[in-house]
Amino acid sequence: MSIAVVEIERKAILHNIEYLRKIAPYSSLIAIIKANAYSHGIKGVAQLLHTKVDCFGVARLSEAMVLRHSGINTPIVLLEGFFLRDNIGDLIDFNIQTVVHCQWQIDALEKLIVDNQITTWFKFDTGMHRLGFNQQEAKTAFNRLVNCAAVRKPINIISHFSSADEANSNQTLKQIELFDKFIDSIEDKSLIGKISIAASGGTLAWPMSHRDAIRPGIAIYGVSPFDEPVAELSPAMTFKSELIVVRDHKQGESVGYGQTWTSPKDTKLGVVAMGYGDGYPRSIPANTPVLINGRRVPIVGRVSMDMIVIDLGSDSLDKPGDEVIFWGKGLTVEEIAKHTGISAYELLTRLTGRAKIHYID
Repeated sequence: MSIAVVEIERKAILHNIEYLRKIAPYSSLIAIIKANAYSHGIKGVAQLLHTKVDCFGVARLSEAMVLRHSGINTPIVLLEGFFLRDNIGDLIDFNIQTVVHCQWQIDALEKLIVDNQITTWFKFDTGMHRLGFNQQEAKTAFNRLVNCAAVRKPINIISHFSSADEANSNQTLKQIELFDKFIDSIEDKSLIGKISIAASGGTLAWPMSHRDAIRPGIAIYGVSPFDEPVAELSPAMTFKSELIVVRDHKQGESVGYGQTWTSPKDTKLGVVAMGYGDGYPRSIPANTPVLINGRRVPIVGRVSMDMIVIDLGSDSLDKPGDEVIFWGKGLTVEEIAKHTGISAYELLTRLTGRAKIHYID
């Protein structure tokens, strides 16, 4: 058993799926499990949800192949589409759907001679300006895709919000309007499959954007896409480790690399088996809280590769082997994000393979 543990509560994930279904009852649900399911374990989450959701969304073909080789037969969408060096034939052989967002992808599909067709999601750029066809080129590109023999009809249409986490922004409403305008411009509606624009933020805050399919990611794991937690979501992850040793520490003594912290008083310090080698950021500032034996204590000194030092206080009764929680119940990852200036998305997805995943019911 690894000392640094990513503990995942399965029933929390199921609760969150149930809640997302409840607020978008007429939409199919594409569960986003890219980046190792936001460090919750892509295989474990897929096995838990494969009968509970309509589709999985991943970023890379390699992620889709992990699912297929694990026996997952649920539909899968490549959110970034296929890359130049990917084997397009795998899309057909393993029944993987793909987003199409640029001209060279259409060029490749036009040249493809196959017996079976590929299900595609045409990406229309409504304002993210990252991937997708803009207003000037979208109609022509869509028609080219329609005429590809290798492409199954109807064609799904997808877009992505840039500011859904900002309740007071007009950008989301503008993107919805532009999305609808493009869909309305397609004369033959039989060519249009499912339409989708809402990820976690859109699903939770913009109900008018739910459409045929929602694509929640971080919300599945009980983490808010906003600055504050969402009360109805249940956090699934507890990121924790344990004390290695407790040391007496004198006033005026420093600890850790660079001597960045010096104790203002006599105290006891605890050394925890955790560091940036496990994915806890080196840039975490001093005084970031952790939980030990039901109370909050601060990190002191620099986070190193394998160890973190915490100030237990002079009256501490903590002992080696005691559990230390870096985020989870009683200390949300949203709070750590606010304290550190590092987004909850980044905190979750940067966890490394050394911190082993342990599922609980």
